[in-house]
Amino acid sequence: MNKKNNRSKFIVEVQNLSLKIQNKQILKNISFSILTNETVAIVGESGSGKTLTALSLIGLIPNKSFISSNKMSFLNKSLTNNSEKVWRSIRGKEIGVIFQEPHSSLNPSMKCGKQLLEVLETHYLKNKNENKKIIFSALKDVQLDDLERIYNSYPHQLSGGQKQRVMIAMAILCKPKLLIADEPTTALDVTVQKEIIFLLKSLQKKYKISILFISHDLNLVKLLADKVFVMKNGKIIESEVKEKLFNNPKKSYTKGLLFARPSLNKRLKTLPTISDFNSGNFIEKIITEKERKEKHKVLYSKLPILEIIDLEKKFFKQTLLFKKKKFFHAIKSFNFKLYKGETLGLVGESGCGKSTLGRAIIHLDPPSSGKIIYNGKLLTKKDFSYYNNLRKEIQFIFQDPHSSMNPIKTIGDSIMEVLKVHNILKTRKDRKKRVNDLLDKVGLSNYYFNRHPHELSGGQKQRAVIARALATNPKVIICDECVAALDISIQAKILNLLNDLKQELNLSYIFISHDLSIVKFMSDRIMVMKSGELIEFEESDLLYSNPKKNYTKKLISSII
Repeated sequence: MNKKNNRSKFIVEVQNLSLKIQNKQILKNISFSILTNETVAIVGESGSGKTLTALSLIGLIPNKSFISSNKMSFLNKSLTNNSEKVWRSIRGKEIGVIFQEPHSSLNPSMKCGKQLLEVLETHYLKNKNENKKIIFSALKDVQLDDLERIYNSYPHQLSGGQKQRVMIAMAILCKPKLLIADEPTTALDVTVQKEIIFLLKSLQKKYKISILFISHDLNLVKLLADKVFVMKNGKIIESEVKEKLFNNPKKSYTKGLLFARPSLNKRLKTLPTISDFNSGNFIEKIITEKERKEKHKVLYSKLPILEIIDLEKKFFKQTLLFKKKKFFHAIKSFNFKLYKGETLGLVGESGCGKSTLGRAIIHLDPPSSGKIIYNGKLLTKKDFSYYNNLRKEIQFIFQDPHSSMNPIKTIGDSIMEVLKVHNILKTRKDRKKRVNDLLDKVGLSNYYFNRHPHELSGGQKQRAVIARALATNPKVIICDECVAALDISIQAKILNLLNDLKQELNLSYIFISHDLSIVKFMSDRIMVMKSGELIEFEESDLLYSNPKKNYTKKLISSII
């Protein structure tokens, strides 16, 4: 009797779920269950099968797939062999989904209100005014203000955090019994990440929702989950209640996911990776305070390689004819010096002007005023060739490696294009040899020369982008959120690679990120930016131990 009552509490039961796509085994005998009002997390690296496990529960597996299971049920109803009509009645109404990237999940050509309205009209026949009240109630639940503006805004008119909240509102509109949250905080600011996690917890409590939370970040999971399943290569390799898993992880893979993130309490020379835990060869090397001070004494005795004086950037708004032009002050009187061999961190929330500053420095989006001194020389010339030469010396690693590479060109051709534009080496043979040397330097073999971007993993694409940035033998590299969308374990490899390249090639970095734990690990000094202004500038360890501004304290306290 007790056993029967206990089974009735399961909202989801999955036994021996397997999935093949074009004869390739993706999921291998996955089994798990979710209780009423419980949060279950599935964690693992990209490609481990987390998302496909969740998509199997809502009938969104790719074409040419073969799925099998001993049992796959939701609210004691079988989820196998459902017609598309049945699936449409379940998706959105019974099971809500928060997809990973709100920018690509929301329709850019439709206002947010219309997209929310579409969900209600699919499942309920109510009048327009009543539906609008339900939508406004959901928007309030996700803690959005100025509801009329949000309702009438297109997705591009909202911040990343606001778009994610709209996605959550859409997922809870029909009061589902299960909420699938697929990487709902990836690439968001640490402050927004924490807000989204606490928001999910409050919504769960209010509506008694069960949550299936998918993530590669165990620090986020620690805040939200009751039970954790660790996935690797399509299998669940470890499962445990949260406290036991975090206090005593058994698998080296799980340990790698836990400890690959930079520590705030000690400064490691090299971050551990999953392969280090698997091999058991990792030796922790700590950089002492004395070693760091000696390094900085030498570093700051040199002349700066780059100096920014009173740099400003204004964006002018469209106004009526003959009306006075209005402008938005994106960067306000910014000043700093970057020294040879230094990594200078730049942190702040989305929209504060970090990326705008990076683009202004290399005149991708020229500053409105101010001085740029490079290698002791004031940049005053306005001709294209002069700034084209500057871009040869100062390279950019953009946030999204996938969108920053031409999808129709091979990796080799994309890097060779840079050599051709800057007239580096004369023959294709020489350029090809240079590209293969660069690929080898960033840990990719010449096998990837003829591969296209879509054939590479996220970490491999980021390595290719780094190789492209190194092609011109730059002196300064601006790293703009260059590990934001990568798995924790891949992040560690890329950060170690950047540090090794800095030492080997005597590079200087401006390292832009919203993740303060990463910035602390990478940086010698850190600039804190808010609303286009530099509000705090300090040696990184000192900034963390003794922040002076309330905004900086807020950013540090938000680190998960």
